[in-house]
Amino acid sequence: MALLIRDARETDEAAWRTLWAGYLAFYGTEVSEEVTAFTWARILDPASRVSMRVAEDDGRLLGFAIHHYHDSTWDIAPEGYLEDLFVDGAARGKGVGRALIDDLVAISRRHGWRGIYWHVSEKNERARRLYDSYVETDGHLRYRLAT
Repeated sequence: MALLIRDARETDEAAWRTLWAGYLAFYGTEVSEEVTAFTWARILDPASRVSMRVAEDDGRLLGFAIHHYHDSTWDIAPEGYLEDLFVDGAARGKGVGRALIDDLVAISRRHGWRGIYWHVSEKNERARRLYDSYVETDGHLRYRLAT
């Protein structure tokens, strides 16, 4: 596999939407077309903090990592947040997820972020094995309050 990790391009939209649908199906959730279109627009907008890196092999997108950064009250440096990471089922176990995370680590270092953090479903054991190979969980739980 000749894996290339790169920024998203306008021409990636159809392939990303296929992966995005797989990501949402994996988590058993839906988002509206309006949200999907808005997410895509932010990914391409250079003024937005939302960015996406994609993993490509021989012209085919195998996965994506949507991320952004924010200021921190715990440090002077900003902190990176990996919002969404997904790898096509046929490509799992082949190092694509690891390559996307390694790429974000390099971006974090290049931009002087204090680090990167993310959330994962406690039921997603495969992803947790990958994440555990980087760092142990910090033990925090997430609470989501709709307003």
